[in-house]
Amino acid sequence: MVRQHPGSGSRVPTTLLLLLAVLLALVAPTAQAADGDGPSVTLSKKEAGKGGEITVKGGGWRPEALLMLLICGRSTPERGVIGSTNSCANADGRAVTTDKKGAFSKKLPVAEPPAPCPCVVHVATVTGEQASVDAVFTVAGHPTAPLPPPADEGRLAVLATARLEGESSLLTWFGAPPARQLVVTVGNLGSAPVEDPVFEIGTAHGVYAPQWEERPWRGTVAPGSKAQIKLPVELSAGAHGDYQVSLRYGTRVLAEQPWGVSRPWGVTLFWVLLCLVVPAAVFRIGMAVVDKVRPRPAGLVARHAHRTRTPVAQAPPAQAPPAPAALPWFTPDSAPPDLRRSAPPENRPPPTTKGQAWTRNGG
Repeated sequence: MVRQHPGSGSRVPTTLLLLLAVLLALVAPTAQAADGDGPSVTLSKKEAGKGGEITVKGGGWRPEALLMLLICGRSTPERGVIGSTNSCANADGRAVTTDKKGAFSKKLPVAEPPAPCPCVVHVATVTGEQASVDAVFTVAGHPTAPLPPPADEGRLAVLATARLEGESSLLTWFGAPPARQLVVTVGNLGSAPVEDPVFEIGTAHGVYAPQWEERPWRGTVAPGSKAQIKLPVELSAGAHGDYQVSLRYGTRVLAEQPWGVSRPWGVTLFWVLLCLVVPAAVFRIGMAVVDKVRPRPAGLVARHAHRTRTPVAQAPPAQAPPAPAALPWFTPDSAPPDLRRSAPPENRPPPTTKGQAWTRNGG
């Protein structure tokens, strides 16, 4: 028979309870980290003046993701960046790429944002799936102003499928910016009217994040009523391919619409013609130069000059007077011997008439 030591039965449950407590203490932080798994940002300083520098560290981001770091005014982590990136010091922002574990560390210069504080360090993805985190930061010496009252942003809802209206012109075929109108019907589901809402149009191409631009709309949407909204959408010159047009109001994306933009074949045709015309012109100029400088025989030069000479109207040349006809007699020296004897001597007096001869003989 085995005897138990008094109180030994109560020690075993106590030891087990201590072990369970230790395990729970070790597991609790892990579970909390798993529940809070996601992008995070920490700052080396919570406050700094203009011209200073802080170190921004982060973890839990997508591996090898491109991030943008900005100091933004009129912002809080709860409400985000009011006024989009127009409230941020964009010129002094920094970009960083996360490592394979989704972590990063980057130095950020302190600059004054265009909007007053409260301020945050805004970290957001540039490509791929959208994600952003705001960390509270104070720019020393920068003005501070209360945030505007929250607008009734969540009351507008899309009641019909958004569509793009418009057609491409001939100039678009030659590389002009493609333009359309985003038409969407929204309704006010709240109890307060929405006056002059400011929407944002985002255009995304491929894996890149949308580039947002503000599009104000003039009008009022009364509670329980609807309105058709038309907002212009324009891409950059020469844009082509598959684009995604998004409509955002406040922090909510109301609609998305794909847009297939055809290639500007006029630009391609222009370059093809340029590649054909320029070499042909250069060849013709080169052949003309070679034809000018190459040596030629004398006969070919005269013939070529006669062909290329421009005819000029000239008066006909004066005709030379006809040469005098040869005399029918011969000179005494050049006459034949038989004719030379019959010729009268040079000192013989000229012949006279019969009367002159009789007078001369004394008749």
